[in-house]
This record gives sequence, structure tokens and C-alpha cells, in this order.
Amino acid sequence: MTSRERVVAALRHQETDRVPVDLGGMRSTGTTAIAYNRLKAHLALPRPGDGWPLHHTRVYDVIQQLAEPDIEILDRFGADVVDLSRAFLTEPGQWRPWTLPDGSPAVIPPWFDPEPDGAGGWVVRDGEGGVMGAMPAGVQYVTQRCHPLREASSAADFADLGPARAKVTWFALPCAPWHLSLDSPEGFDEIRGRARALHGSCDRAIMAALGGNILEAGQFLCGMDRFLMMLAEDEPLACALMDRLVEDYLKVIPRFFEAVGDSVQVVQMGDDLGTQTASQISPAMYRRLVKPRHRIVYEAVHKHFGGFLFLHSCGDISALIPDLIDVGVDVINPVQTSCPGMQPEVLKREFGRDLSFWGGGCDTQTVLRTASPAEVRRHVRDRVATFAPGGGFVFTQVHNIMADVPPPNVLAMYEAVAESGN
Repeated sequence: MTSRERVVAALRHQETDRVPVDLGGMRSTGTTAIAYNRLKAHLALPRPGDGWPLHHTRVYDVIQQLAEPDIEILDRFGADVVDLSRAFLTEPGQWRPWTLPDGSPAVIPPWFDPEPDGAGGWVVRDGEGGVMGAMPAGVQYVTQRCHPLREASSAADFADLGPARAKVTWFALPCAPWHLSLDSPEGFDEIRGRARALHGSCDRAIMAALGGNILEAGQFLCGMDRFLMMLAEDEPLACALMDRLVEDYLKVIPRFFEAVGDSVQVVQMGDDLGTQTASQISPAMYRRLVKPRHRIVYEAVHKHFGGFLFLHSCGDISALIPDLIDVGVDVINPVQTSCPGMQPEVLKREFGRDLSFWGGGCDTQTVLRTASPAEVRRHVRDRVATFAPGGGFVFTQVHNIMADVPPPNVLAMYEAVAESGN
């Protein structure tokens, strides 16, 4: 089987020659750039310019400071998926030097232009000079500092979300291809050409990020506390914002999928619905307010796309899984198995016929960070034995590999998957 065939078969709930593996196929299945540099150093890989084909570590997600894995590393770990984003910024001159918080080198995309904050950290400003994000000294990520619609009081405040989006880090500091201007055909033409080129140049499955956030986008724009209060106390106002978000997504969806065609096999949507112990909002509130908007967006995706709809949603979403299946979700991630309602055996037994699990392969909150390599191997073998039978599983750890994860544990994790076979 090719990697692409392996992933597609697994998501069709078919047995495969081995468990498909993902490392960095989207922004929650990868590795921080600090961890990536430490892994390369542990493997004693030569530095760029010493005859080794690896490039400088590319920080393709500047908010989370995530590395774009090099093809050589993907080959080494048997990874079967790539992010469409890697089809863009393919020339070394399109990246700028950057020093990570631990002092190790990397490169960043041209639209990330932080400035020193005078105290050893960085701030990121919007087009009007306001601080929209910050990475203080000792912090490894860019944190959102501006919620431009916090004081919104009427639907008129949502008439045009463009200026507000430009002040939110998660929208204003995108990953490719969302750095392109999509107000004219040229942006979609570039997506079309690069998606086809990537599809033709590799046999891995390709995942494209589309987002489609509803609950999460309201929190980005208004602040988490404000938007949750809005849902509880002023449903008409909350619905006006969510409806405007849906309208904006529906304008992009047909044009995006016309551009990528069948070059992409998986589309990644995102909406963090869970906490460590339960859903952020009650199932009843989700069904009344958010689910109808998810349905509209996800049905539009399925109308224009023949591949798989992947939803990234952290936390304990167990109470919402039947609803997510109902609105058209094919795959969930990161499968946060440390949450009380997300036990692997229960998830596989209750939902494994209707849903694929992309993640849950190794607990990153405890095991990957603190266990011994031997313990990591045992843990991963147990997870594969639970999730893999009958297909419906792509191996990756629960969310990104953090900077404090020991490189030997990363190696142990991927070695255990390879040893597990199918």
C-alpha cells in the first residue's frame, strides 16, 4: 500500500498493511520547533550545509511555534500524511531567521514580524499598531492579547468581521495557504496549482486546514468569558455572530474545494468544544445553538468535497460525539484520552463503527513527557491494540509534542508503532 492508500483505507474502516502514522499533518499532530531541534540533535543529524538534505527548522505555525517536519524525518518515522501548507513557501529565500526561546535557530515565514517588548520577549502588532499577541520572556508561544468584539452589543457590530479578524492572532497569523489573498481568483489559482503539484510529487495523504470554527471563533473575537456569557444571557446576539461566521465560511467553501479538487484526501475543521472534564457548554446548549451551525458548514463541505471531514476538538467531548457523527464528522482528533469520558476502549466500542480516531496514540500530558522509553513503548502498543482493529485509526500522539518531551521518548513512541504492525 502507498501511504495515501493506507490512510484512505483506514478511514474507510478497512484493515491496512500497517497502522498509518501522522507527524505534523495538521497543527495539532506535530512537534514544537524546540522539541524538533532537540530531536535532530539527539539523532546526531548534520547541520544544514554539511551535506545533509535537511533545511533549517521551519516554524510554519508561528503561534504555537511548530516545526514543519522535513521529508527525511517523515520517512524515518513512517509518516503517511502531509499538510497542504508545505506546498507553499518552498524557496529558502522566502523564510527569515528566528531564534527560538531556548536559543536554537529556526526560520519563520515573512508575515510574522514580531518586535522586542523591552523585557526579553516579543509582541506582535496589528495593522493599526495595537498589540494583538505577545510572547513574554520564558514563554514559548504567542498568546492572544486582543479580543476586538468584546464590547459588541448588537448584530450591527458583526456586519463585517474582516477588521476584527485582522486583530486576532489566530486569524491574522495564519498557516499557508491562508496567507494568500482570496478576494480574487489569483489566490485560489495558486492553491490549485500547488495542491496538484504536491499531490503529484508524493504518495502521502494530504490534509488541508479549513477551520470553520463556531464556538472557538466567538471566543477568539469576543474573549472566552464574554462569549460564554453571551451564549448564556443573550442568545440572539451570540446567534448573530455565529450566523455571520457561517455566512463567511459558506463563501469560501465551494471556491476552496473547486481549487484543491481531489488532490486533498482529508479536510481539517476545528472547534475546541471540551475541557479536561466535560464539554465547555452543556450538550443541550450545543444542540440548540452550535450544532445547527456546524451542520450547515459540514454539509457544505461534504457537498463540495468527496474526502473525509476531520474535526479537531480538544478535551472531553464524549457527550457530544453522537451529535458530531450526526452532523457529518468522519474523524475526531486529538482524542484526549486523559479526560474521564474519553477512555480508548469505550470510544472504540461505542463509536468505532461510525467514527475514525486520529490521535489518542500516546498521552502527551503525562506518559510522553515523564515516562521511561520502555513505558512509552508499552503504552503505545496498548493504544494501537485498542484502536487499530478493523481500521478507523491513524496513529499520532494526543496533540503536539511539547518542548520538554525527551527525544528518546519520541523515538520509543514511533518505534513502538512500527513494531506493532497492524
